[in-house]
Amino acid sequence: MESMNRIVKTYGSSVFQYSITAGLPELRQYIADRYNRIFGLTLTPDNIIITTGSQQALDLIGKVMLDKGDGVIIEKPTYLAAIQAFSMQQPVFYPVELTEEGMEPEQLEKALQNPVKFIYAIPDFQNPTGLTYSAENRKQVYEILKGKDVVLIEDDPYGELRFDGERLPYIGAGKLPNSILLGTFSKTVTPGMRTGFIISENKELLKCISVAKEACDLHTNIFSQYLIWDYLTNNDLDMHIAKIKVLYQKQAQAMMDAMDRYFPSTVKYTKPHGGMFLWITLPKGVSAMSLFPRALEKKVAFVPGDPFYIGIENANTMRLNYTNADCETIEEGIRRLGELLKEL
Repeated sequence: MESMNRIVKTYGSSVFQYSITAGLPELRQYIADRYNRIFGLTLTPDNIIITTGSQQALDLIGKVMLDKGDGVIIEKPTYLAAIQAFSMQQPVFYPVELTEEGMEPEQLEKALQNPVKFIYAIPDFQNPTGLTYSAENRKQVYEILKGKDVVLIEDDPYGELRFDGERLPYIGAGKLPNSILLGTFSKTVTPGMRTGFIISENKELLKCISVAKEACDLHTNIFSQYLIWDYLTNNDLDMHIAKIKVLYQKQAQAMMDAMDRYFPSTVKYTKPHGGMFLWITLPKGVSAMSLFPRALEKKVAFVPGDPFYIGIENANTMRLNYTNADCETIEEGIRRLGELLKEL
């Protein structure tokens, strides 16, 4: 409320008028300064376009870069909304297995033998698995892509939510000239403002994305941009994120401890070092999709694995989110889910 009153008082009608497609210059400068300081990049505001959430960024990239039949390399599994956004252009997907280390290098090299426009990856606390690419895997992926005429899209909505271990460098940002880095304030400030951003050193590519965005919505809600910028400049974002990380680590540990107590030993799960999710693997032949309605009857919700794959049905995997419930609720939910799994 303080920020809302301040921007209206300070900027008057500007916060209610049309603005430029790339986004509020002051907010883009803030993003550039923060990424330069924290991630060691050398950005200017011209390297950044503000989008209506990172979901719009995915949609715009698909519109600009893909024609029907073009190749897209994705992780297996990967973010379901990215699959939805890219599918609108009817590409051919080449899924590459995601291991505990990251993208499987040999499969990536094989996939690149096809006519591929870009690679979509979430190297930090991946959605849906919660896995993080190792330092060695990042080097391997970089070496494979170096010199190739393919765009690497690194989606990083969760990178600042690391609660365990050391921050790892980006694969392409600042190193591969055709790379795109996606970020958002949805996971660190507020999701309802729908404010994300595209970062790239390829200004020709950014220009094409900007033209597509202008045709789509002219610009992202300027009132929200002013509001977020004012909040960021008048509050300590690092302190706010530090509080979030303590909370998320506690909730993630509560979920893992509960699964150890209540789940059958045949059920496996990933152990995230940050982010919002972990990934459950059920015994072979057990469909998470068939388990879903029975879980709802016990007032427990999860996301079955099927939507995170291309062409796979009745997967024995599921995604759980530990960030949206307190530890007591997590404990009870996992206990109920454990009862169902034992019945199976």
